Amino acid sequence: MRNNKDLFEESQQFIPGGVNSPVRAFGSVGGTPIFFKSAKGSKLWDEEGKEYIDYINSWGPMILGHAHPEVISAVQEVAKDSLSFGAPTARELDMAKEIVKIVPSIEQVRLVSSGTEATMSAIRLARGYTQRDKIVKFEGCYHGHADSLLVKAGSGALTFGQPSSAGVPIDTAKHTLTLSYNNVSELEELFKSQGNEIACVILEPVVGNMNLITPSAEFLNSLRSLTEKYGALLIFDEVMTGFRVALGGAQELFGITPDLTTLGKVIGGGLPVGAFGGKKEVMQKLAPLGPVYQAGTLSGNPVAVAAGLKTLELIQKPEFFSELSSKTKTLVDGLTNAGAGEGISFCARNVGGMFGLYFSDNPPNSFADVMASDREKFNFFFHEMLSMGIYFGPSAFEAGFVSAAHTLSDIQHTIECAKKAFSKIKA
Repeated sequence: MRNNKDLFEESQQFIPGGVNSPVRAFGSVGGTPIFFKSAKGSKLWDEEGKEYIDYINSWGPMILGHAHPEVISAVQEVAKDSLSFGAPTARELDMAKEIVKIVPSIEQVRLVSSGTEATMSAIRLARGYTQRDKIVKFEGCYHGHADSLLVKAGSGALTFGQPSSAGVPIDTAKHTLTLSYNNVSELEELFKSQGNEIACVILEPVVGNMNLITPSAEFLNSLRSLTEKYGALLIFDEVMTGFRVALGGAQELFGITPDLTTLGKVIGGGLPVGAFGGKKEVMQKLAPLGPVYQAGTLSGNPVAVAAGLKTLELIQKPEFFSELSSKTKTLVDGLTNAGAGEGISFCARNVGGMFGLYFSDNPPNSFADVMASDREKFNFFFHEMLSMGIYFGPSAFEAGFVSAAHTLSDIQHTIECAKKAFSKIKA
């Protein structure tokens, strides 16, 4: 039997940092990352044979739970015909029609292979459509690792951005303006001074990459009215929230219609798929119809589309999202009460099937709020829960996910484990 420690040590010889995505390295919480071997429903099993209740769900896609038999069957059936064609397929059309049917703002959609590719392409399209260069993003929102999005705020919130990663040219970063999430006055000031130069505003309508942050109604309404007034496009990055917080995503939940939407995760059912879509007049600026170039050899891959189509079919069953949301609220309420029972400064909340855990008295509303929470307590809590077979995200800055496969027994066991972890923090 191979153990996690040996696997991680060997991996570091062949893979930078031993992982293929940074958060997997446990750099935020410390310790040795878990190497998983199999999964079924709400459970994971690592290479050492230990069982875990999974609250990461591959960072969101496994909304039905792992290895759902109907999804696996759909993949197996399609894989027999070929893994890729690099040419149009009927299933791509079926996926496009399904997305247009479900998502309120999308009239046309293009499939890609990842969320990063979707956001990168949507921003290029917005720039091509508006013929402007500047874009606006919000501190703490993550939209993939494209150069123009790996940008932090400058010395003031309205200054030109600075690269937050080596390899990103300053000349690229200077076109990205970074504001504070949920700060309406900053938004209004920026548009007043530079609104006619802004191509688009991109945001996570429910943030999942600085833990779970919800937008205020005033913030969303201001975003929509200001972008319309100044001719900029509003992009909702729903790679994480799409089909997760509601069937039609956050835009359905909040009643806001963006110009472009990026999708991923759930629409692949666990396989790599992304998409971006929006108003027909904007989407038709894409090649081969228009001057904005975008392409991908594996876009609309038949196996990934088959998994996604079956997943979208199954999540449209009556009461699916109300039951998922109710189940997730049972978890966060139970954890909050467990923390209170031990006198711990802790709270939790959910939006649909997403949730956030915070070692603070109140849920955060901005990046600054998140940074003020007690990360040392989170790291201790994470490892205590992991030792009891509860797998939360290995960072105080990541949202969690519940699937349809999680049972009330899973949730109650998680709450009981949390009580034990909180009691050790108190001690």
